[in-house]
Amino acid sequence: MFSYPPELFELPVYGVGRADKQAMLDKTLSELSEFHYAHCQAYKNLLDCNGFNPCHQAADAQQPVATKLFKDMALASVPDDEVFRQMRSSGTTGQASKIVLDADSAKRQSKVLVKILQAWLGKQRRPMLLIDSPATVKAAGAMTARAAGLQGLSFFGRDHCYALDENMQLDIPKVRAFFERYSQQPVLIFGFTFIVWQQFIQALKHSNLAFNCVDAILLHGGGWKKMQQQAVTDSLFKQSIKERLGNVSVHDYYGMVEQTGTIYVQCEHGYLHTPVWSDVLIRRPEDLSIADNGESGLIQVNSILPSSYPGHCLLTEDLGIIQGEDDCKCGRLGKYFNVLGRVPKAEVKGCSDTFA
Repeated sequence: MFSYPPELFELPVYGVGRADKQAMLDKTLSELSEFHYAHCQAYKNLLDCNGFNPCHQAADAQQPVATKLFKDMALASVPDDEVFRQMRSSGTTGQASKIVLDADSAKRQSKVLVKILQAWLGKQRRPMLLIDSPATVKAAGAMTARAAGLQGLSFFGRDHCYALDENMQLDIPKVRAFFERYSQQPVLIFGFTFIVWQQFIQALKHSNLAFNCVDAILLHGGGWKKMQQQAVTDSLFKQSIKERLGNVSVHDYYGMVEQTGTIYVQCEHGYLHTPVWSDVLIRRPEDLSIADNGESGLIQVNSILPSSYPGHCLLTEDLGIIQGEDDCKCGRLGKYFNVLGRVPKAEVKGCSDTFA
């Protein structure tokens, strides 16, 4: 079992400057690489094939694992009898990623997710509208990323209401009753981007329905490939939300099942932010060298959370650009960045891509 200093998870989410954060990441990610090298044969083989020594390497020199490998093979650093939960990605095309968690990893991920979201939502639970069907979380088998997202975010709300019925259609009586009761109070709305757009906002528009919230927060993520196919920009999405729901603070987020518990939330200036326990690197596609700030390339996500599987340094199939570090106008420390989309011809992936 990998051991973390207990004070590591008491750090302020967006309050540690570059030098101190980088020193912590360098040390912890190097130790995680050594741990996974000793406990996961497939990871050891990968590093050996590349002639990589995991000891005492800086974070940006660690060997990343391509996220697609989690579709092709079992990558676990704990024995089978210690597996507490298996997560799988929600994409409908191709094979799903499979992520194994022991009890400590699951607890750690939940704790960090709570801390990240409380930094944006506050600690008081708001009445919550979930833009999905209750059937999503009742599906049999290993938990999907979409179901996990709904269950995980439900913790931050109360008096939960699912906006869609069992057939993923707008449940107008339930939605109307929710807003009649709570529109004059602070409320929380959560859903996956394409589902929010297609099944909720467009359905409200089709039914000529609008509500006047005085203080709502909408957190949404995933599914931007389909949004781009319909020429729906971030600004159009936000504008349409406000036209139908009133005073809503809209926050996109970026995350993946391969690093559950770590999410990058969009600030009021339109940038995604790295919490203290994680980091983003941009690599040039032609040689995987580290790109400069302001230069687009492949997104690598680093997180100190994964100890039951070698998911601490992951090379994604997403393109992004780092805009700066420690100097965003919102005041939060850490790198801030934008996701530009998927690599051309990469497999469609994402929680809300499961619903067409």
